[in-house]
Amino acid sequence: MIPRLDRKKALVLVVDVQEKLVPAMWNFAPVEKYCVALIRAARDLGLPVIATEQYPKGLGLTIPSIRESLPAPPLVKMHFSCAADLDFSVALAASGRKQVLVVGIESHVCVYQTARDLVERGYEVHVCADAVTSRLEEHRRVALQQMRDLGAVVTSAETAIFDLLHACGTPEFKKVSAYVR
Repeated sequence: MIPRLDRKKALVLVVDVQEKLVPAMWNFAPVEKYCVALIRAARDLGLPVIATEQYPKGLGLTIPSIRESLPAPPLVKMHFSCAADLDFSVALAASGRKQVLVVGIESHVCVYQTARDLVERGYEVHVCADAVTSRLEEHRRVALQQMRDLGAVVTSAETAIFDLLHACGTPEFKKVSAYVR
């Protein structure tokens, strides 16, 4: 059974959506759209957002559309897995959240290793397939299957957002649903 997302348990993790990586990514436009949608939905629904940057000196900063939506500057990391980085581990523990909605790049490296480590630590990991990518579509496809095999939930950003909303007819619904149109 696929677990239900819960606003009191979930957070959004944005992994390494950086200037020098983005031009090489396969089908990046929807990834950018859904990363921004999830960040904004998280803000409106009271979920924390943690973002990371892998070696920004070499790979550049988080792209402006995402950086401008973030509630706090990205955490700098040198490990491929966010979970191997002390600053991230401290921030995640401090959030008190056990559900992690993961988006970002690259699917088969930093996203995959992060999902693996978080599942091993007992977190419930949801990877938004439409908000992750790699240089090659095949790398993305294999990584999504590997993450599913690890026990992560492979979902979509829209599915996650509507699961967090739970109902229509509310002011939150009207505002948040507009992010995925």
